[in-house]
Amino acid sequence: MPSSLLDRSDFVLRNDPKGMFALTVAFPAQCAEALRIASEVTLPPCSPNCIVLTGLGGSAAGGDFTKALFDEFGKVPFFVNRDYNLPAFVGPEALVFATSYSGNTEETLSAYADAKKKGARIISVTSGGKIGDQALADGAPLIKIPGGQPPRTALGFMLMPVIHACVQLGLLPDQNWAQLTHILEETVELCQQPFDSNPAKQMASALHGKLGVLYGLGSWQGIVANRWRGQINENAKNLALFNVFPELNHNEILGWVKASQQGVSDFTGILLHDGTESAKMQKRFEVTANLVQGICPFVSAQPLGVTLLEKMLSLALLGDFVSLYLAALNDVDPENIDSINLLKTELAAIPGV
Repeated sequence: MPSSLLDRSDFVLRNDPKGMFALTVAFPAQCAEALRIASEVTLPPCSPNCIVLTGLGGSAAGGDFTKALFDEFGKVPFFVNRDYNLPAFVGPEALVFATSYSGNTEETLSAYADAKKKGARIISVTSGGKIGDQALADGAPLIKIPGGQPPRTALGFMLMPVIHACVQLGLLPDQNWAQLTHILEETVELCQQPFDSNPAKQMASALHGKLGVLYGLGSWQGIVANRWRGQINENAKNLALFNVFPELNHNEILGWVKASQQGVSDFTGILLHDGTESAKMQKRFEVTANLVQGICPFVSAQPLGVTLLEKMLSLALLGDFVSLYLAALNDVDPENIDSINLLKTELAAIPGV
């Protein structure tokens, strides 16, 4: 399929009646709006012994990014929970972020009840729903964000209030929000350039018809690679593999030995990195790429920005555009989630949790 098709807006948007592309272009403004909303909520002082963010899917993605910030700068442990119940260590001294874009995610509702039972402090981030109602009834802090869009396009609304709250509580260092917005605007501009100067279009073209292999060259890079995987799954309706260095060098590297005999005709690999990784990490990729070069060629994906948050979000935004251009090449509606809706319908018929 000619790559020039991705330079035609009528081609890219022909299966996008819900405006997924427009929502992605608006991501910098979304982040700024989320920060404005969060700044208007006053939080009582809190000195937790741990922090847990509980959520699923797009509503939990922000937790992964926040965890990376805590791993680098945080004063207490930060965990992401994707289940009906919280870990046993959560107690009265814990801080729990209950994050659900709709406010009706059944697993998050259950985890909220568990947090309340354990006596943990709870901050809710939601557009409303049952979690919003419960927070109001409990008199617990509620950061209410706008609703009405697919959760996977609402990363700014789900992430920024959590980071802002942690900064406000003195659990994370101050962030340069204005510079972050500028970096994200630059990323949006880059991802709308013509094909020859647009890495998002180029990577979508490289992934088209292939099994994508997304490798992060380090911990935070792996978090972003996992975000790419989810966006490619949901928007482009494609499977993609994801893993992270150095862990994959202790197992998956051997899976490539017979990979060419598993019925997959073509792989395309994307390395997510920022170029500042250690010599050891860079050598790990070099050796790995050489071992699989006849099976899976790799291309490079790098962020804009300097700070960790700038790099994570600009690289994640790049992946969002890749997934949308790949959806266009696949001739699918990026918003459609019929398979997930079918599952939810079946689960709703089962009583209890």
